[in-house]
Amino acid sequence: MVLSLYPRWLIITISLLMVSGCGETPTELQLTQHATTIERSDECHLCGMIIKGFPGPKGQLYKRGSEQDMKFCSTRDMFAYLLDPEHKHAIQTIYVHDMAQSVWDSPDDKFFINGRTAWYVAGHNRQGAMGPTLASFLNEEVAETFAKQYGGKIYPFEDITPTLLQ
Repeated sequence: MVLSLYPRWLIITISLLMVSGCGETPTELQLTQHATTIERSDECHLCGMIIKGFPGPKGQLYKRGSEQDMKFCSTRDMFAYLLDPEHKHAIQTIYVHDMAQSVWDSPDDKFFINGRTAWYVAGHNRQGAMGPTLASFLNEEVAETFAKQYGGKIYPFEDITPTLLQ
């Protein structure tokens, strides 16, 4: 047998490396890359303004391998940063407020959801921290109800483009 030609410790080491794979496990990511409360002094990673006290959904991003989050005053600013080719492939984890569970004028940080699986309404008449923003929802049907009430069109995460943000 070919395997008997190699020392047992080498076979075990290679097997462990193959099982562990590259990078962190989902459990480790959840422990280090979780949504955090937006504090009074937190500034938007894109525009630098204080985040707290402004209406509309906010966003948080984590770069690959980082335990430090980047917070944004609006989902629009978050996407402007995220979709920049310089940053696009470095982002690992994305959080946005679920506006079905939050009051528009004061989003609750207990209701951050996975930004990659959220539904977004663009072109509605509600204002965010810096003007127009993308309303974010966990549930597509709730996003449809919001769009009927406030206008706009519904998009999944993968359909958000820089052109849509303008």
